[in-house]
Amino acid sequence: MIETASLVDQYCHGVLTTELGLGAFEARLGGAAAPPAPGTTFFDTQLGAAVRRWCPPLLGLEPHCTPARYLARRRELGTPEVSRRLLRATGISTYLVDTDTDTGPGGAAPAGELTGAAETAAAGAARGREIVRLEPLAARVAVTAGGVGAFLTGLAEAVHTAAASAVALSAAATTHPGHALDPEPPGPGEVRGAAGRWLSARARGGPGDGGLTDPVLLRHLHWSAVRTGLPLHLGAGGGADPYPFAAATAGTGGALVLRDTYPYHRDAALLAGLFPQVHVDLGSVLTRTGAGAASVLAELLESAPFGKLLFSTGARGLPELHLVGARVFRVAVERVLGGWVRDGAWSVADARRVAGLIAAGNARRVHGLADG
Repeated sequence: MIETASLVDQYCHGVLTTELGLGAFEARLGGAAAPPAPGTTFFDTQLGAAVRRWCPPLLGLEPHCTPARYLARRRELGTPEVSRRLLRATGISTYLVDTDTDTGPGGAAPAGELTGAAETAAAGAARGREIVRLEPLAARVAVTAGGVGAFLTGLAEAVHTAAASAVALSAAATTHPGHALDPEPPGPGEVRGAAGRWLSARARGGPGDGGLTDPVLLRHLHWSAVRTGLPLHLGAGGGADPYPFAAATAGTGGALVLRDTYPYHRDAALLAGLFPQVHVDLGSVLTRTGAGAASVLAELLESAPFGKLLFSTGARGLPELHLVGARVFRVAVERVLGGWVRDGAWSVADARRVAGLIAAGNARRVHGLADG
């Protein structure tokens, strides 16, 4: 009854181009640093159950087949064919792809092993646009910087260049999960001091050599992104409190999209109602809740204005995650909005309009995308 024929995946990563064994596949499915409980696997989760429900039929298998049978068929078809089959069954018309190297659970993948925006779109017979992650951008500038001044100048130029072609910028909300984001941009002296410490740590092969984790430099990146006017995607995992930053950036023009909010999605929904620029990404909220996604979507719709919720898969590495994200979203929309229609609380027209906003319309408006 409530159809969402066309989806805009407003935040995802590319898919792996390499073949995966059982252990590597499960590690990427798990999405957690800790191993599964003894005698279980990462298929023993809501996400694992959803993969076994929705993906096997697209590879010519029965739903809910065993993981071993599914992965054997996956290897038989080959990675490119599996990616094409799964991505083209999502109904996603546009992918907004964070092209940062995959550093998620299961180990880092070399950049060449993940498809970029154009490759992901081609595999899915869709359109693709790039989201630029700021921390690795800073790390690339640091490789050739001759000192603090050259680094900061190069970083400003790199952000400006990225903003000219990217559809959005992305960064972690904070390096201290559970802490509130500092609402003020750091001063020039703070930034120079933090940059000097970070560059020195990189030169020594110390804690800063793997990526940007300095909280002052991260705040500097946040405000550099805000000044471009592009949407800023903030990964608010670990219970980071974005309220002070949201309040400080109200009226600056660019959208603030909160990602990775589960299980703090109610708080994110309230922020979306308080501040005009704040929006909430549904990727982590719905995909990993699987069969329970409808109840979580209903909770978000209690507090967030309907124009502030954006569908995404949040997928990383496995095309199965793109497919599951789309299928779980559609089922949740039908159960929640369709249920309200059947109860007489909503009209069919209103339910379809709101479903269309969340599925694609809001993402197109926020990111300045053409219809279609």
